[in-house]
Amino acid sequence: MDDQNKNLILATVLSFLVILVWFVLFPPEEPVVDPNAPAVVATTNDAVTPPAATATGEPATAAAPAQSDAPRVAIETDRVKGSISLLGGRLDDLALKSYKVTIDPTSDIVTLLSPIGKPQPYYALYGWLPAGSLGFEDVPGANTLWSQVGTNTLTTETPITLQWDNGKGLVFQRVISIDNRYMFNVTQSVENNGTTPVSLAPYGIVARHGLPADLEGFYLSHEGIVLRADGVLEEVKYKDATKLPLVDREAALAEVVQANENGWIGFTSKYWMTALIPEQGKPFTAVTKYAPGADIYQTETRQPVITVAPGASAAAASRLFAGAKEWESLRAYQNDGGVGGFIDAIDWGWFFFFTKPIFAVLHWLNAHIGNMGLAIIALTFLLKALVLPLAYKSYVSMARMKELQPEMEALKERAGDDKQKLQKEMMALYKEKKVNPAAGCLPILIQIPIFFSLYKVIFVTLELRHAPFFGWLNDLSGPDSSSIFNLFGLLPWAAPEPGSMLALIFIGVLPLLLGISMWLQQKLNPTPTEPTQAMIFAWMPWVFMFMLGSFASGLVVYWITNNVITFTQQFAIMKSHGHSPDIFGNIKSSFKRKPVVQPPAKKQGKK
Repeated sequence: MDDQNKNLILATVLSFLVILVWFVLFPPEEPVVDPNAPAVVATTNDAVTPPAATATGEPATAAAPAQSDAPRVAIETDRVKGSISLLGGRLDDLALKSYKVTIDPTSDIVTLLSPIGKPQPYYALYGWLPAGSLGFEDVPGANTLWSQVGTNTLTTETPITLQWDNGKGLVFQRVISIDNRYMFNVTQSVENNGTTPVSLAPYGIVARHGLPADLEGFYLSHEGIVLRADGVLEEVKYKDATKLPLVDREAALAEVVQANENGWIGFTSKYWMTALIPEQGKPFTAVTKYAPGADIYQTETRQPVITVAPGASAAAASRLFAGAKEWESLRAYQNDGGVGGFIDAIDWGWFFFFTKPIFAVLHWLNAHIGNMGLAIIALTFLLKALVLPLAYKSYVSMARMKELQPEMEALKERAGDDKQKLQKEMMALYKEKKVNPAAGCLPILIQIPIFFSLYKVIFVTLELRHAPFFGWLNDLSGPDSSSIFNLFGLLPWAAPEPGSMLALIFIGVLPLLLGISMWLQQKLNPTPTEPTQAMIFAWMPWVFMFMLGSFASGLVVYWITNNVITFTQQFAIMKSHGHSPDIFGNIKSSFKRKPVVQPPAKKQGKK
């Protein structure tokens, strides 16, 4: 086997690794729900209450109305709609107006937060921890019934004010506003009309009951709790939250992190996030918690204790992000809003140093072109242009290797079975002709991190979700919806469901184009004479075609474009070096039936 064929075999193996790594190392993980976990009871005291700074006890609940009966304040902006319950001042009803559950235009919009009494309750609430002589009954908590002051709808122009008087000289207020994206500003204040100083500490909670219904459980994207404290990012999956240390006094599992200056904590999925952001530049305590008895996952921020003198008042500001992980929005909150590292709420993965700039360029191209599919094609051209110098050297080396074939065959004839002599003379020939036999693998090696990074971008970034290309390609984050099963829509029955066995077999148009483009790229070179190599190369395009059939169509668009550009570059470079590829001849020879060589007859020995 000559070195050129060895390089091609190596390139094949590396190409297969690009695809197989996702199926072998990153198989989909099914969400695991503990069958012995107790059912969630929809009562007013389901929220896990943080411990007091110096006191113990539980908030009073006897006079609190049922959650469904509590009055509400409406939320209405261009991006979100929902309501806030006056019971606890819970932000527990929020839907994202810009995003639908499916690509169907009649589909419901995405619901982010849900109140107790609905499936998978998920909400944010705020309150005060009592310290010193105060008890839980003296401060507002999860079951406090607030009064509304002023406007009855929260909009970008009209904040709302909630008020509660504890009847003992303390008057609490909560002012909530929202910007034109997904950030709520929450200012909690207390006025001490009593005769003695009081001490208390503000807190914020985001709680969710049970696992989210849309949990994918796929290793490629983090789903669960995300915490950033003093520049360090920590991710905790839901299953790992159930293994946190036990805090006996709370009968809960918890992890406590002290942040000195800045940070945030919350729940994240592939596309959505709810995060508590205390006032930056000041210390706070971040808590990750799981209550096994109620199956509640919870994140908390606890700010330092405040002492309020008689006749004085104090306030604590914080923010709550509840919405879509849009790249532009997160970047604006990070760069202009002072929320450090907020862009890392998107799971950029191992190759973040590639993934982040690749997405930034893709986003810019899409903004100027107006079509994400065309932006992916344009990005492919840019990436190929960046690696062209290295690819050029590789293709030139491959062309020179072709030129050396006659001399290589002569060396093999002279060396016979002497492998050591053949290897020595081949290395001398490479050195004389200034040819690097390994250079042909460089394009494949370059493609691996780019492929992983682009796959990550397409898989986790919201901007690719439901992004149309043209015709039937109405979601570049999903697989090609066309299928051979119904002759690409010509027959009167539906294509197989994505992810099913039939969908893996009856692939769509894009995977077919991918296989054809890989096959044509192979035909730049003659079919290898060695039978094993010939068989591998004959099957490789079609194996890839089926393997990539279930991948995001945006990634397949990239791969097809990359193959077309590579074909053109390699053809031009080979021709410029006097080796004009006989594409049609190579195609014809690949269909010719190879003659069967009969083994020589054994000689008959003397009797």
